[in-house]
Amino acid sequence: MNTIRSFGLLILGGIALLIYSTIFIVDEREKALVVRFGEIQRTMTEPGYYFKMPFVEELVWIEDRMLLLESNDKSVQVVDGRRYQVDAITMLRIVDPQKFRETVSADLRQVGDRIGTRIESALRQTYGRRTFDAALSKDRAAMMREIRDQVRPEALSLGIEIVDVRVRRTDLMPNVFEQTYERMNAERFAEAAEIRAVGQAQAARIKAEADREQVELVATAQREAEIIRGEGEAKRNKVFAEAFERDPEFFSFYRTMKAYEKSLTDSDTTLVLSPDSEFFKFFGNSDDQTLKAE
Repeated sequence: MNTIRSFGLLILGGIALLIYSTIFIVDEREKALVVRFGEIQRTMTEPGYYFKMPFVEELVWIEDRMLLLESNDKSVQVVDGRRYQVDAITMLRIVDPQKFRETVSADLRQVGDRIGTRIESALRQTYGRRTFDAALSKDRAAMMREIRDQVRPEALSLGIEIVDVRVRRTDLMPNVFEQTYERMNAERFAEAAEIRAVGQAQAARIKAEADREQVELVATAQREAEIIRGEGEAKRNKVFAEAFERDPEFFSFYRTMKAYEKSLTDSDTTLVLSPDSEFFKFFGNSDDQTLKAE
């Protein structure tokens, strides 16, 4: 009984192993090649359940997702002779599994070597026709498309499609970094000196205009002041003249008092004059008719 059970289990195990060796699953992330004695028999590109001959046919799995290939620290030279280091990233997808198997034995390392070499060559050609500034301007997108188009024929011969190429970094080589920095520094100093000279010229012009306007304003104000002062003097003289005509004796008295005020302001002032001088005519007897009140 045990022998029969063991034999039955052995048969079931054989059947399970046969089924396991016959059925395989392809999901959406991959493709599969069925190979018999080194020759490709079928290509499975759609997800699902598939069958193969057990122990005779084998599977080669092909990646169906987007693959990234990095090309770092590639040396390129632009038209002015300066060298730069460039980092690029290539996005690719395997579109022909059979050709991919036949050309590089479905080995991604071989793909990296061959595509990487072509990427480096395309980088040198593309940068070699342009200046460094082009890589930092709107030409950058055109440069990446140009690199992609140069690599595509080589990739298609391997069953691979180049989806896109992106330049991540473009830096100066260490040996030319200092020279470029000094050149840019000198250009900035020259630009600053030019701006400073223009500013100084404008400042001198503005100052000259301000000085001229100041002189004109002061001259105009002085002229107007002299006119106003002259008009005031004329009005004063007119008032004095009218007052003199009304009462000449009072006007003479007023003028004499003003003379006394100006002459005797200082207490130390000494006047040596004749008593009967015209200057002291109002210091006479109070009964003088000139000082009598009306």
